Amino acid sequence: MMEESESLQYDTLERYGSFAQPSIIGNGTAMRRVFQLLDRVADSETTVLILGETGTGKELIAKAIHCGSSRREETMIRVNCAAIPVNLVESVLFGHEKGSFTGATERRIGKFELAHKSTLFLDEIGELSLELQVKLLRVLQEKEIERVGGSNTIAVDVRIVSATNRDLAREVEEGRFRRDLFYRLNVFPVSLPPLRHRRDDIPLLADHFLKRFCQKSNRQISGFSQRALADMMNYHWPGNVRELEHLIERQVVMSTGHILKEIDIPGSAQLMMVDGAEPTAVKTISENERDHIFAVLKLCNGKISGKNGAAKLLGVPATTLNSKIKRLGLSKKHLL
Repeated sequence: MMEESESLQYDTLERYGSFAQPSIIGNGTAMRRVFQLLDRVADSETTVLILGETGTGKELIAKAIHCGSSRREETMIRVNCAAIPVNLVESVLFGHEKGSFTGATERRIGKFELAHKSTLFLDEIGELSLELQVKLLRVLQEKEIERVGGSNTIAVDVRIVSATNRDLAREVEEGRFRRDLFYRLNVFPVSLPPLRHRRDDIPLLADHFLKRFCQKSNRQISGFSQRALADMMNYHWPGNVRELEHLIERQVVMSTGHILKEIDIPGSAQLMMVDGAEPTAVKTISENERDHIFAVLKLCNGKISGKNGAAKLLGVPATTLNSKIKRLGLSKKHLL
């Protein structure tokens, strides 16, 4: 069952196979594609690699896969590969015998053994050292482990779901990630869209978080003003859904009314005094770039390339401008 604190993306109105769960919010095209992939892969033994930026909900998707599988009765075991000291990763994954190294005062069961007959979620898999990658590859191939300091092999029946915010294909080409391990993990990739690419879901997610934190804080707030919704829709959300979640929680705590009239979007409310004059709002470089591109696009009626296109006026290639438009989350609807 999904934990209350871990919320992301499933539509509460429509069903997508076995994956309609009320704790996961999302109804846009990008997330529908994700749901379709999950519905195909969950009830199988296929190894899954979840790709996505920080804050897009990779762990929640891993739990959804586990809960939709035949292993759902067992607890999913999670390992954050980036949070474990390098000298302890092997012990954490495979366990150790008493006396196998200084401080090993008793036998320890590793995560692979704990995940026997269940799912092992290897979060931030791209952070593993090359040495540990070799050992992990062997376990995936042989389906057996050896505890540190032990001499016996232990068979394990574990389904692997891993996740990373890195471009593992590039990591392979640059020699930081083993190609053979990448192919073992990348059997069924699932890419999660950043929040700026699924803006239609922002009102749903914001309302979900508002209700949760109002209940948690015993507050009576019924919704958002049009201005607050517009601010959220126009922000680029570098921290993705997690950033939205934390922002709504802060606004609920700070609010004194029954409507959230304004949203404290990072960078949009910074004020600066210049020679004793009235406070002036200071925009970030990204915000200034976005506003400038938006203004030029509007001037060109949305035309990007060609003689009277925005790219020519801005002095950049049309391909560069298209990339910037995508990164900044602009679209034709912003010109209306």
